[in-house]
Amino acid sequence: MGNTVDWPALEAAAVDAMRKAYAPYSKFPVGAAALTGDGRIVSGCNVENASYGLTLCAECALVGNLQMTGGGSLRAFYCVDGAGNVLMPCGRCRQLLYEFRAPDMELMTTQGIKTMDQVLPDAFGPEHLEETR
Repeated sequence: MGNTVDWPALEAAAVDAMRKAYAPYSKFPVGAAALTGDGRIVSGCNVENASYGLTLCAECALVGNLQMTGGGSLRAFYCVDGAGNVLMPCGRCRQLLYEFRAPDMELMTTQGIKTMDQVLPDAFGPEHLEETR
């Protein structure tokens, strides 16, 4: 695993995923793509539901794709809106991404590249559930 992230490839994968979104209610398609620790690119799009609370965010689909294609961790993440502009994950989705992050995970943000710790400081994670002895 090299330290180089092909951000344009992640952007292109996120845009491609966004074009597959199912957003008939909000008209707000979202696409997300991430680089895994073993070099794969996984992606996802939002999938809305008439019962709005059942809507799946693009990040949810991305994590499902990660698990379905071999699991692993996420090294780099990119999310776009319907116009292809960078979109920050909501707090819920930041928490979801945190669960599957690599220690050095980076995210493309509206302010440039940031680490997961910068976009979700003092996060709650699996390490907080470990049994104490």
